Amino acid sequence: MTNDQLVSPMWQYLIVITPLGLLYGSAGRFLSPENLVGRSGTSFPPSAATLSGLFASTYSSAELQSLILAGPFWANSNEPQNFYVPTPFTYLVDNSKIQQQLDWHAEARQWLTSNGTQPTGKFTKETWMAIAHWQQPQQVSPNPWKYLPHLHPQLKLDERKVNTDSNGSLFLENAVQMPPDTCLIYLSNIPLRDGWYRFGGEGHMVDVRSVPLSPTTQQLLSQPVGDRFALITPAVWGSTRLSYREPMVYERNELQPAWNLAALLTERPQPWRYRLGGTGNTKRLSRGRYAVPAGSVYILDTPITQSWQDWSEAWFPTEAYSFKRWGCGLALPLPPAIALQNLSGAA
Repeated sequence: MTNDQLVSPMWQYLIVITPLGLLYGSAGRFLSPENLVGRSGTSFPPSAATLSGLFASTYSSAELQSLILAGPFWANSNEPQNFYVPTPFTYLVDNSKIQQQLDWHAEARQWLTSNGTQPTGKFTKETWMAIAHWQQPQQVSPNPWKYLPHLHPQLKLDERKVNTDSNGSLFLENAVQMPPDTCLIYLSNIPLRDGWYRFGGEGHMVDVRSVPLSPTTQQLLSQPVGDRFALITPAVWGSTRLSYREPMVYERNELQPAWNLAALLTERPQPWRYRLGGTGNTKRLSRGRYAVPAGSVYILDTPITQSWQDWSEAWFPTEAYSFKRWGCGLALPLPPAIALQNLSGAA
């Protein structure tokens, strides 16, 4: 038996979630004009923190101490093992194909194409890549779901019946409709009992299954990230109150960067809410934090010789639980640039 076989991979299960009707984004964004008219769907799909609530209703507090989740991802229902992850921002996509690749040019201190030129044209954003194509990226896919605004009757607080006593009981909802042959995917280290659950905003029902994660994907997730990697889940870095673009550790009486960062390609931070707050029986989402979005690419001067699962707990913020519990900043090493050039030329 080799040393690799002695190491137990962290990710053991796929949590496959099939909607039984419409869904809603549960981890709503911060207050905005869109939210005032019910645009909760803009934060879809629900974060791993939402799935954590389902585990909390099944397992005891002691059992939850070891829980680790990651996501969200999605897949075609007949191929859940080949789930889709966010496309790294260095891949410039047009017509569902990677047309160009950005690389960090240290001398010019710019992100340029492999030919050393500035990228030209408009490219598609918010795409997804099949995990089986991570080492040799070819095609990408857009979001499979669509938003479905519709008028919804106001329900009674204590039962699911229309509140006919209220004036103006209709309000606008922006639901999310997923194609019937697709599902949401999350990673977990422990299974969740199969069954129907209320999931996401408005408590709509979903079918949940736990299936073993394929050894191929386990091996990919167990690779050291090296000096060039991309996030496939949002990352909250920093202290419990301040958000940063990279992990921070407390040394010499102040926060210091944990990585020797050479370059970072990212987009504007996204709101990230992970727990309920407030007092009384009716809880509300906490104020939340800002996260580096999935797809961000990090270039380091000093490579990290560990996979994400072995990263130091000190790199993750802690508030009751370590943020590693929700797969914060799950990262995969990027393949060599030369492989992508060949594939892009073939396309």
